[in-house]
Amino acid sequence: MKTGDVIPLAIEKPAVGGAMIGRHDGRVVLVSGAIPGERVQARIGRVAKGMALADVVTIDEPSPDRRSSSEDPLCGGCLYRHIAYARQLEIKSQVIADAFTRIGHLELPAPVVVAGSPEEGYRMRARLHVRGGRAGFFREGTHDLCDARQTRQLLPASLETLDRLMAAVRSIGAHTVREIELSENVDASERVVHLETSEPVDPRLVAKLVAVDGLTPGPYVTDILTIDQSLLKLRRHVLAFFQGNRYLLRDLVTHVTDRVPIGAPLLDLYAGVGLFSVAAAVRRGAMTVAVEGDKAAFDDLSANASAAGAKLTAIRSPIENIGANLTKSRPAWPTLRQAALAAGAPPLEVVIVDPPRTGMSPEALGGVVAMKPPRLIYVSCDVATLARDARKIVDAGYAIERADAFDMFPNTPHVETVVVFSRTA
Repeated sequence: MKTGDVIPLAIEKPAVGGAMIGRHDGRVVLVSGAIPGERVQARIGRVAKGMALADVVTIDEPSPDRRSSSEDPLCGGCLYRHIAYARQLEIKSQVIADAFTRIGHLELPAPVVVAGSPEEGYRMRARLHVRGGRAGFFREGTHDLCDARQTRQLLPASLETLDRLMAAVRSIGAHTVREIELSENVDASERVVHLETSEPVDPRLVAKLVAVDGLTPGPYVTDILTIDQSLLKLRRHVLAFFQGNRYLLRDLVTHVTDRVPIGAPLLDLYAGVGLFSVAAAVRRGAMTVAVEGDKAAFDDLSANASAAGAKLTAIRSPIENIGANLTKSRPAWPTLRQAALAAGAPPLEVVIVDPPRTGMSPEALGGVVAMKPPRLIYVSCDVATLARDARKIVDAGYAIERADAFDMFPNTPHVETVVVFSRTA
């Protein structure tokens, strides 16, 4: 088997990252554009030690779940576009279970139910690249620009606003604009952008760009969520991290905060702008300490905590520093401890963590398990690092109580997973 060969393959199961697994002469082949159960002809693109990468050329026996797709599968957010949506959810459930088995050597208590989302217009945040007077996404693994419109992730109004923005960019010759950060709220009534440039740009030109029709003045949008009888109002900066799916946002927040007992002392790490911590403080009356390291997100967190009028203390600190201090048993973490005491907090009952794709660092994870909270809620956008960290959490005296997932990224291999751990020792 060598690069360029076209070989027959029976597709067995999905792999983390979007490819599907086949085997040829005992060697694993990761195949793009296939569906489990299919028989295909695939062209080898690269051969590595013990495995190969390939792309589907023809389909000998198609899956009943295959659907026609004219989109470029490598344009951000389209890798699963050829798969019927209900099957996508099944595949993501399988990927989660497989990762826990293969990486974490753990069995989940039940099959993971993946909550579905409308496939189009779901995205509230996007990073677009500007090249040659055009804005779009990069094709997977390249710097080649592709049209964001074909992915159908953004609302038509968002795309129209971006068209007007790019017309303004071209009209003033602002060739230095390289990246556009777009952020809008749940109902798309507010939409802001942040422009990254390769060199300083005249502020008057920037003002002209951000004043185009469809954009909201200022760097913030505000989301208003009603859950049961609770009203949540969250300000967020265009550069602050926030969950990206408008259709599942409320369901995710409801699910996570429902796992927090009424009035429980809560620690929220990687708190962002306060999506979970503010909701838990308002909905559940939780005495909450929320920790965030990023300045833009922390400023929003502080503003949202103050506006909520709930028992919530916001602290800016790198999570890794907190973990390192705890695991070394120093008389450290004084800011958090003092804040907790000032809030009248008894021993912690629940910790929520929502780390980046890289998962938790050893220092941060060690710090969390050293606190021995009775319940740990782990929210993850990367199942591989989640499974890795889950193994360490279980080894520290926890059991997996439940695992649920939310398809925040339709037509992609990504999925948001929420695992609840209960302390057993």
